[in-house]
Amino acid sequence: MSWNPSLDPVLPEGAAIDAIETLIIPRARDLGGFEVRRALPSAKRQMVGPFIFFDEMGPAEFLTGKGLDVRPHPHIGLATVTYLFRGRIHHRDSLGTNQWIEAGAVNLMTAGQGITHSERMDEGAVPQSLWGLQTWLALPLDQEDRGPAFGHTAAQDLPVLESEGKRVRLILGRAWGAASPVETASETFYADVALEAGAAIPLPAEQEDRGAYVLDGELIVAGESFGPGRMLVFRPGDEIALRAGPQGARFVMLGGATMEGPRHIWWNFVASSKERIEAAKESWRKGDWQNGRFQLPPGDDAEFIPLPDK
Repeated sequence: MSWNPSLDPVLPEGAAIDAIETLIIPRARDLGGFEVRRALPSAKRQMVGPFIFFDEMGPAEFLTGKGLDVRPHPHIGLATVTYLFRGRIHHRDSLGTNQWIEAGAVNLMTAGQGITHSERMDEGAVPQSLWGLQTWLALPLDQEDRGPAFGHTAAQDLPVLESEGKRVRLILGRAWGAASPVETASETFYADVALEAGAAIPLPAEQEDRGAYVLDGELIVAGESFGPGRMLVFRPGDEIALRAGPQGARFVMLGGATMEGPRHIWWNFVASSKERIEAAKESWRKGDWQNGRFQLPPGDDAEFIPLPDK
């Protein structure tokens, strides 16, 4: 942990600044007592930097025998980023990865031409809590067909910056003079931010596309207040600070370089063309796990999610 003077900005915050380009209100889905709020993609924005999918999972308390239980399923053309505030998830994939993720750590799984994984809580009779974020990063055109990969970074290996009333864990990328050790396919930044009441933090000036998603408390931007479940997207180049309300604020900042163009999204597939999506659909439909494009995770190959009808 370190103190960072760049976290103490003197930046414009007045109501005269038209600071927010887009306000996104997530769509909520109840998955049987487990709420997920999806901010990206939205009708207003497909991506913020490379972030093309953004789900807040929970907070949820699970009784005995219940919890997150996602059977093996495929991905192409993206990298998944899992980051938890509470709880733990068991990740297994077709590369043979067998990894638990806990609060403060990060899992980054790059699908490229194709990967299959499962996400389960596996705790049986133990009551559990879960609160976290599942995001996808679109891959640049020249990496859509790259081989799959997986990386786990422990919480203690991520930079933590502290200054008066501010605490930031840098999940991905570079900001405020620090750099995350997690490798990404394109310029990306992602940070877990906690502010005490009245504290402020600047948007990273070096990043092209920038947004913030409020998790708890209240965030004040240009004189307006925003509570939990709101994603704010800012104009490139604006120098502005985000300030916590009287109860403090917990939020994530996200963004990075924009992609070369929009992407097609269908189910768990992201691609620059519909043809790539159709090819992946056909490969999963065939289910040739020995010789085909997709394999099932070793140790979790007794079931899988079938291809949706539409």
